[in-house]
Amino acid sequence: MTGNLLTKSALAAAFALSTAVSAGAQQADQPVKEAAIVVTTLGTGAPVLSPLRFSQSTLVEAGAHRLLFDAGRGAVVRLAQAGIQPSSVEHVFFTHYHFDHTIGFDDFWLSSWLPAGGARSEALQVIGPTGAADLVAGLQSAYADDIAIRIADQDLPQSGTEIEVTEFTEDGVVFDQGGVTVTAFAVNHGELITPNFAYKIEYDGHSVVISGDTQKDDRIIEMATGADLLLHEVGAARPELAERPPIQKILAHHTLPEEAGEVFAAAAPRLAAYTHLVLLGRPGIAPLSDAELIEATRATYDGPLVVAEDLMRFEIGDAGVNVVKFEE
Repeated sequence: MTGNLLTKSALAAAFALSTAVSAGAQQADQPVKEAAIVVTTLGTGAPVLSPLRFSQSTLVEAGAHRLLFDAGRGAVVRLAQAGIQPSSVEHVFFTHYHFDHTIGFDDFWLSSWLPAGGARSEALQVIGPTGAADLVAGLQSAYADDIAIRIADQDLPQSGTEIEVTEFTEDGVVFDQGGVTVTAFAVNHGELITPNFAYKIEYDGHSVVISGDTQKDDRIIEMATGADLLLHEVGAARPELAERPPIQKILAHHTLPEEAGEVFAAAAPRLAAYTHLVLLGRPGIAPLSDAELIEATRATYDGPLVVAEDLMRFEIGDAGVNVVKFEE
């Protein structure tokens, strides 16, 4: 992936964080020494088509569990690049149902059933706010003929296509297994976009917060205070573009860099990282660069901060947060 502003020496010197800058797909499926939680940003982009930033998807590995948060465009491809069998991911959590958070789910689900994807033989667990059951039912109907043909023609197990859905309607713990807890809490993505949730993952004294899509929201500050890692979305455009009404409507659903900086400063996580980059551009008006995004955030926050890339890995342990850039 293309690099931007994260180097081992710069981050270590500025923020006393341990970083690494090498990891290939052949290494990613091995246990990480002394890491309680490993987070891989599979997709860090938005609906905009980009080969460098697929749409939103985040893998969290904690204890014996691999948990997928949202399944945007290309999620299963990124898992394969990371050297992780899709079938080893047993739980999928949705924040909300915009297509850039769900469009890769059917690919992930069915690819994990095939031998090349690990030959899933037990039901996939899907957890999300109200709407998850409708999404799953629609996909099961759409692919019913394909599934039936493959069962008859390739002797694949029906059980590997089954999906068990757990829906929730309010804040609270939605997963609690093997010492890993996941707490869902509502955040504001705009009055028309409900339900909409963020997640906090806790294991072995460490925690990660994934903001999902949100305006600046005090619940993020509350839940992420003292977290090891806060993965937060961001939306921005250059002033000449941001003044246009259609762009204003888009940005009103997201958190501006200066606002995100206020969240980071108040929550004080060990490391803040941007994901779901809604950096808008138009012909003749380039989107903000990663460096410009960081600069804008520095108006309100001077702590540890990186811009996540697809397949970047965050290894969280007692010694700190180790940031690993993906290399083919």
